[in-house]
Amino acid sequence: MINIYNRRQAFKDVKDFVMAGPVPTAPLNRVAMLTDYINPDQRIVACPNQDVVYGAGSLALDVSPVVIQVPDFGNRFWVYQVVDLRTDGVVQLGKMYGTTPGFYLLAGPGWHGEVPKGITKVFHASTNTGFVAPRIFQDDTPEDKRAIQGVLTQVMIYPLSEYDGKLKSYDWSKIPKVAGAPSGQEETKWVFPEKFIDELPAVLADAPPLPGEEARYAQIRAVLDAMKSNPALKPAMIKAAQEVEDQLVTPLFQFRNYGEQLPNNWSTISNEAAFGTDYFTRTAAAKSNILVNSPNETKYFYQDLDRTGARLNGANRYTVTFPKEQTPPVNGFWSLTLYNEHHFFVKNELTRYSLGTKNKDLKFNPDGSLTIYVQAEPPGDALRSNWLPAPSGSDFSLYVRAYWPKAEVLDGVWTPPGVQRADGAGGR
Repeated sequence: MINIYNRRQAFKDVKDFVMAGPVPTAPLNRVAMLTDYINPDQRIVACPNQDVVYGAGSLALDVSPVVIQVPDFGNRFWVYQVVDLRTDGVVQLGKMYGTTPGFYLLAGPGWHGEVPKGITKVFHASTNTGFVAPRIFQDDTPEDKRAIQGVLTQVMIYPLSEYDGKLKSYDWSKIPKVAGAPSGQEETKWVFPEKFIDELPAVLADAPPLPGEEARYAQIRAVLDAMKSNPALKPAMIKAAQEVEDQLVTPLFQFRNYGEQLPNNWSTISNEAAFGTDYFTRTAAAKSNILVNSPNETKYFYQDLDRTGARLNGANRYTVTFPKEQTPPVNGFWSLTLYNEHHFFVKNELTRYSLGTKNKDLKFNPDGSLTIYVQAEPPGDALRSNWLPAPSGSDFSLYVRAYWPKAEVLDGVWTPPGVQRADGAGGR
């Protein structure tokens, strides 16, 4: 909750759309869109994908409800993710919902205003602060990158006062560019243990207790009140917050330390974007790959290890082979993405960070199976289209996305194949 709260704080002074370094930035209650896959240099969110064109915006529904504009995407896959402070989903807008083009309203928990004519549906968030991240699928071809541009201009969110029933547009290719904040190798830091105690009261006020949380909230507030009465307690509370960050939260960055354990050392979670009072999983997802979609929108599979349980490392070569007709069963699309030890892309000569539905030149084996070669050095020319470049000599993780998954994915009947270490000359 502190993470999403601080994203709002970071954008509260933004006055207009800008491209801040590699990141599209918008004023509160608006969304700014990219026009292509996300830049590998961005550090605002760990575990991005290169299957969709993203947008991003921070919500302040206590300032105003917002109108969410949905253009006609035709047959193109799309989904709008909108989450509250808990990173729980608060809208159902996407191809899997049969959403029709038009205007949708999102209001905070205390809004009881008049809904203007022409609004298709009203959604209510349980908190006033939230985050929005549209995802629009794009093939990795020049033709589709051109074809998507027209509809992207109509992906917009804006305050209710600006609604006039007419479709608005913005040419995102002309968004002003400004220098971004310096970024390192890791995700931008959004939660600071030394500030945690000071920020907590505002966050608790914005996120009323869920059923069953009333006693927990009362307990936390009693501790905060005690600190007010006795400021000498504050250093101990900050020290405790730092210890929790170091000893509990930081290890949750590693996928293998949480989630439902699956065959071949893969893991997953099943309550993404609906965490409720599952504080452990919510924290783990926020630490390792925040802003996950609801399971019916996207199913995620995480991997840090090979089939034998050894840590994945670019000093070795690996294969991932999907048997015939056993690529992830989806109505939307699927991908296999590789991330470095910080959960960001590994720069490589092909500027290739994932393989899947978007790639039109994947080569299947004679028996109908599909092998992806995961290694630092390129394989032979005949296998190059199936090469997923790994970092040389460094740990990395793999990540399967199944967008609009079919029942066998949701039910656990289908799980990804193991990551097989390649020995001998294969894959060279």
